[in-house]
Amino acid sequence: MTEDDLKIFIRGTEHFFEKSTSAPAKVSTPYVMESDDRVVYDFSAIIGVSGSQRGCVYYSAPRDMVRELVEYLGETLTHDEIYADYVGEIANTISGNARASLGSGFMISVPVVFTAGTGENKVRFPPDIPAFVVPLEWRGYQSSLIMALKENEPTEDGIDTQALEDDLVETETLT
Repeated sequence: MTEDDLKIFIRGTEHFFEKSTSAPAKVSTPYVMESDDRVVYDFSAIIGVSGSQRGCVYYSAPRDMVRELVEYLGETLTHDEIYADYVGEIANTISGNARASLGSGFMISVPVVFTAGTGENKVRFPPDIPAFVVPLEWRGYQSSLIMALKENEPTEDGIDTQALEDDLVETETLT
């Protein structure tokens, strides 16, 4: 993952919060995640990436933040399934917007959404790819954007598009 790639995701995240809520998210200095870092909140979504890059994009936020966000957006139903859906949409929107800058070879999966209770100890990042954490603050709440991306090596047939879900996450999804 290059510095320019990181900036694309940061700008996309800032754009999401500013356009959706008129309240910008404050971005703190990104850092490389260590094995003992706790960046999982109540609701999380992971997007698998394949094609020109491989790895994942992961967004996690606490319940109170997601509740306030969905209420701000006019959602009248407020329960865990709605919160999970919104966190999945945030991850999908950020990844999809990055795809616009990174090109059509940057292929993203549908989000896999889980709660801290179902996924906290099961999230795995590709072992050969550093995971960059971007701490975010919105209206006093902390959340995390995590990206573990690496340029994919072309094969004789072109770009390797092997699905990564099995390598990235072993969780139960919310239904």
